[in-house]
Amino acid sequence: MANLDLYRSKRDFSRTREPKGAAKRRSRAEQAGGAFVVHKHAARRLHYDLRLEHGGVLWSWAVTRGPSLDPAEKRLAVHVEDHPLEYGGFEGTIPEGEYGAGSVIIWDEGKWIPEGNPAGGMEKGHLAFTLEGHKLGGRWKLVRLKSRRGEKRDNWLLIKVDDDFARDDEDILKTAPDSVVSGKSVEEVGDDPAGDVWSTDEKPAKGRKPRGTKSSTARSKVSGRPAKIEAEPLPRFVEPCLATLEDKPPAGEHWLHEVKFDGYRLQARISGGKVRLHTRTGLDWTDRFRDQIAAAFAALPCDTALIDGEVVALGKDGISSFSALQAALSDGEATDLVFYAFDLLHLDGEDLRAEPLLARKERLEELLQATKPDAALRYSEHFVEPGQTMLRHACRMGLEGVISKRVDAPYRSGRGRDWIKSKCTQRQEFVIAGYVPCKASRNQLGSLVLGYHEGGELKPAGRVGTGFTRKSAANLKRRLDAIAAETAPFEGAAGRERGIVWVKPELVAEIAFGSWTASKTLRHSAFLGLREDKPADEVIEEKPVKAAASRTRSAAKLMPPRASRRETTVTLSNPDKPLWPDIGFTKQNLLDYYASVWERMAPFVVERPLSLLRAPDGIGGQVFFQKHAGAGLHKSVSRMKDKDGEELLFIRDFDGLAALVQLGTVEIHLWNAKVDAVETPDQVIFDLDPDKGVPMERVRAAALTVRARLDELGFASFLKTSGGKGFHVVMPLKPKAGWDEIKAFARGFAKAMEQAQPKLYTATLSKQARKGRIFVDYLRNGRGATAIAPYSTRARPGAPVAMPVAWARLGQLAPDAFKAGTIGAGESEDEAWRGFFELARTLTGRRDAE
Repeated sequence: MANLDLYRSKRDFSRTREPKGAAKRRSRAEQAGGAFVVHKHAARRLHYDLRLEHGGVLWSWAVTRGPSLDPAEKRLAVHVEDHPLEYGGFEGTIPEGEYGAGSVIIWDEGKWIPEGNPAGGMEKGHLAFTLEGHKLGGRWKLVRLKSRRGEKRDNWLLIKVDDDFARDDEDILKTAPDSVVSGKSVEEVGDDPAGDVWSTDEKPAKGRKPRGTKSSTARSKVSGRPAKIEAEPLPRFVEPCLATLEDKPPAGEHWLHEVKFDGYRLQARISGGKVRLHTRTGLDWTDRFRDQIAAAFAALPCDTALIDGEVVALGKDGISSFSALQAALSDGEATDLVFYAFDLLHLDGEDLRAEPLLARKERLEELLQATKPDAALRYSEHFVEPGQTMLRHACRMGLEGVISKRVDAPYRSGRGRDWIKSKCTQRQEFVIAGYVPCKASRNQLGSLVLGYHEGGELKPAGRVGTGFTRKSAANLKRRLDAIAAETAPFEGAAGRERGIVWVKPELVAEIAFGSWTASKTLRHSAFLGLREDKPADEVIEEKPVKAAASRTRSAAKLMPPRASRRETTVTLSNPDKPLWPDIGFTKQNLLDYYASVWERMAPFVVERPLSLLRAPDGIGGQVFFQKHAGAGLHKSVSRMKDKDGEELLFIRDFDGLAALVQLGTVEIHLWNAKVDAVETPDQVIFDLDPDKGVPMERVRAAALTVRARLDELGFASFLKTSGGKGFHVVMPLKPKAGWDEIKAFARGFAKAMEQAQPKLYTATLSKQARKGRIFVDYLRNGRGATAIAPYSTRARPGAPVAMPVAWARLGQLAPDAFKAGTIGAGESEDEAWRGFFELARTLTGRRDAE
């Protein structure tokens, strides 16, 4: 079927008033772009429908989790039937019992501009385009995923391109959830008895519900699957999908990456209120884990499920430890273990194995959304940054490695290439203390016995039995036989082992290995070769350098004296790593800078939900955004869950800030509320964002205009440089009003500025609206939105800082005037925000009314 045939075949137009659609108005070759609309559709499951006008119809995709402004977020988009153009203007309710039953709002609308020939892009499976809407702007991509045998759905990925419209510090779905046409929420539209209904029934009288609004069939707790649909039987056990080992992670848009846990693979089966835990070979290990993990699964809001994951024992550093897990199981103390769930195979009678991985993970995250961050059952987060970058981060944190998975792959039992594992390896020199002959022939080399020096003694480090060729092993054995010794170089029990040919500790081998065990022996080791250039008596265990390392010359000139440094219990790894390579500004320099401003910074950052922009390899490398806790997060970074079950991170003291530095955090973004009153903001922020080419004098004048208008309303305001292109005007509040009221005030304020001087200001996000104007960004005041923290550095050349400043200095300053390397050396702003919280007023009780 072509055009609207499939759309029409799914609907009975004698029962619904949905438009049939007019005859095709233009051929595809004649059209390049047109209107776009995003419908928010509360059907069986809430989702968003992206529709692009082309050839007289609306190309349509169902985006389960909705579009994201974060380029690091890939959203699954299922290509569905074309819809008529008239469909783009509908906002109302489709009654129960009809196709797509549920309420619909126009979440966004505007214009789309394709790059190249859109029809050709559809055929090739790669559409690149620009959106000019109220909420969505800039460049986007739709990329078709490779179809699998027997797969009926046409799966794509919706990806935001990293440009001026990209935002990784807010979830636009949460900060701007309502209709751009009516201003209503999707719930309000569904509850409106007088609202539009696409049905042949007459509109009900005021106060009456439309016919059929109550569901006639029961639905399961999470899946939303109608109970009358015949459920598929829950398997007792499914052979797990296994990863193939490769030397590096795969690259490309079709992959996501997860932490490789160092634990036991388990499959959790939930049925009839009972939970069973099976190993990868199908053995029932439920009793080995007592009731802790099973109870966490039993509490999930589902009737039946099959969940794949791994059980681990976490150390104090948050890293999984296999030796600790074995000890816990052998001692019968398996009470502090954690199950990380990473796949969902079956849910409430629905077999999900044929679904793409991304769809399965979305369902799994939804199922686990109410679990606490410190619970025994946790969702395994994934990352879409390049796999090689992810592996480097994992290795630095002491993790075992990375599992890379195809986002479009179904769940296939057995070992395949849909999942790829890449392990971390370390390299170090070790002294050869002896060797074990091959069991098949004493004339051949089986393994090497290794050691290292500590405290004047040679300590055992375990054995290595791989990495040799037959020829290299024979040559090495001859060299070792020439230096054979009658006694062991080790003291104690290690020197009394049998079956070892001991040698003089003279030769040094370079060894690659995965990690150290708790008993200080090597895991996953491999022989790389002999080191002829290093004396054996200099071989010691290599450990990370403590945070007292020397600094680079260029940065040392800029830093405040060490006397201003605040002490912390957090140890920096790689303190000499340049985070701003252009000026040689290192991780240690960043910690020193924050120590010099901490007393001024603390009142504005402690105990506020935060989001992090991290650049572990420096701002010239991969930069990514983090909102939730990950493996290895220091205990000084606190966590909590809000009323929606969303995990929030915050810090309480300088140790928390130091822990953020250790992560390579180059920007700290904060909510406008504190964690103890997270639903009532205590400030409003107006971000003045000028279009390219707008003179700085106009930006300064805009800041003064905001200040004057707020003063007329009875509010005090304070000035902050953004460290970027504009200024922030910050208004302190007493935490009384809720987010909706605060955002409505900020939006109304920005709109009033736009209406008063439309040639100077705009309150619209789109690039077209900004031309030659200053965007009065009020979106920073929505729930979950963030703004750059006072005194935080920015990921820009020179390490600029978002600095609180006095209004009197506005005419002298550029938004990026302050640099982290000079703060504390005569350019501080100690008095700028004095009295900030004392001048707070309620939104309704302003200064003139109190």
